[in-house]
Amino acid sequence: MGATPGLLYVTMEPRQGLSLDQFHDWYNNEHGPTRLRLPHIFPNGLRYRATDGQRPTFLADYDVTDVEYLETPTYTNLRENRTPREADTIGRVVVDRRFFDFVAAQQRPDFVPAEQLSDAEAEGLVLVNVEVSLKDGVDTAEAEKAIVDWYVEEHIPMLSKIPGWLRSRVFRTPSRIEDATTGPVKIATLHEYAKTNGLDGPEHKASMDTPRRTEVFTNYTAAKSRRTYELFYVFGPAPRELAALSTRPAAAAFTTADGRITTTPGLTPAIDAYVTTPDGLEIPYRLEGNPSPTAPTVAFSNSLLTDLSMWDPLVAILKARRPDLRLLRYDTRGRGDVPSPPVPATLDLLADDIATVLKALRIERLHALVGVSMGGATTLKFALKYPALVGKFVACDFNVASSEANTAAWKDRVQVAEGVDGMGKLAPVTVGRWFHEVSMRERGSVVEWMTAMVARNHVRGFRYGCQALWGYDLRGEMGGCEVEGLLAVGDGDGKGALVRAMEGFKGGIGASGVELKVVKNAGHLPMCEAPEGFWEAVEGFL
Repeated sequence: MGATPGLLYVTMEPRQGLSLDQFHDWYNNEHGPTRLRLPHIFPNGLRYRATDGQRPTFLADYDVTDVEYLETPTYTNLRENRTPREADTIGRVVVDRRFFDFVAAQQRPDFVPAEQLSDAEAEGLVLVNVEVSLKDGVDTAEAEKAIVDWYVEEHIPMLSKIPGWLRSRVFRTPSRIEDATTGPVKIATLHEYAKTNGLDGPEHKASMDTPRRTEVFTNYTAAKSRRTYELFYVFGPAPRELAALSTRPAAAAFTTADGRITTTPGLTPAIDAYVTTPDGLEIPYRLEGNPSPTAPTVAFSNSLLTDLSMWDPLVAILKARRPDLRLLRYDTRGRGDVPSPPVPATLDLLADDIATVLKALRIERLHALVGVSMGGATTLKFALKYPALVGKFVACDFNVASSEANTAAWKDRVQVAEGVDGMGKLAPVTVGRWFHEVSMRERGSVVEWMTAMVARNHVRGFRYGCQALWGYDLRGEMGGCEVEGLLAVGDGDGKGALVRAMEGFKGGIGASGVELKVVKNAGHLPMCEAPEGFWEAVEGFL
């Protein structure tokens, strides 16, 4: 037997005493994303709010690729192994959870599913749910066929003439995976409309008044119900709900049992979680700053051997001086372990990773992307490959092409890293090469912080991650860059050699070149060594 597509259809009404912020924080940051991390089962997840004054107020529906998946441990374990927070919250919600089997669908030629739209395009779309139950004593198969045929052959074609109609789908419930004695057979239809539409207009009224409809309802239906909703949230596989977190008390902080997801509530909300790439690599990220989902977002791409915490000094400045910005950091491929089987990193793959993170977080377009060293090369590559996803970029302390000598140097460092206490030996040498002499002499705590960070890098991650810097060359494509850019570099990086190199190629980026800012008394990581000086260099551009 082939797959039976269907729908998981859940209505919810928070009980008295459960705040909506707690409800939305749990649902948007835990419950929904957990299911979207199973794309072979749930390709999407949508939340709706009732517009008809009836209860339950909230609806969530998830398309299901095959309803039989809903009986497998992959799904049932989610319900059986609830976190304490989920158990507490769901215990204070009135829940009606049903499975629908897909029967038929019709849609406009230009229909685009909500999950493929931006949030601005999707939010406010209208959903109408109509359910009809069968009369007692009728032949079930005959009645179902008569009702479905009427929908497919007459009713939906007439609905399609309503201005703003997008799609209609026909389902059956109970699903074949449920016991047929759990309730009467119902035919459920979901009708989707644009925000501005002709519902209750002449076309709609005409669809409700035909001889065939009268015959079908007279002979086969016992009851009809109708609910109307508007879409207000589209799930992705990564939690991003800062707004609800921003009004919750510190005691509402949440961490999953495996420690891979943490939400920090309060006036400075933050989410630490991860995104899974197509090749199975888990990329940690941190989302913080302005909690508004429409706030302009600045993302940061770290250097090889560092993690997302390298941006701490700059992020602290941005939070204080640019509270309008939402801030996104992630660990560049190579910081942690590698996929299985191992995949050598390339600049193309690193740029793809950023696009994967943005898609998971439903960030349509970055205000800016800032990257340093390998992250700087990644930033330029991302601007070249995905110009529609970023408004401007700041690329720091990098070169647009590697050399044979650089490739050989990376191979030598890999050999050191794979030796006894290799990262421990590589870390102080690396930081000594990176940092300005002023930093090495006067910024001991920063040197210690960075040395410890480098020493913690995953050895195999370094081996495969550093290969992105072997034999790359962006010179042939950088002239076609259409994104506004800025370059920055520490004045002591490579004892001044990188300043000269970046001066040499800045004019070749885009049609008219880009500006280069030099940060004094800084080396390879100016945002770590001299964060105030770096901020002064980029403030006007950002």
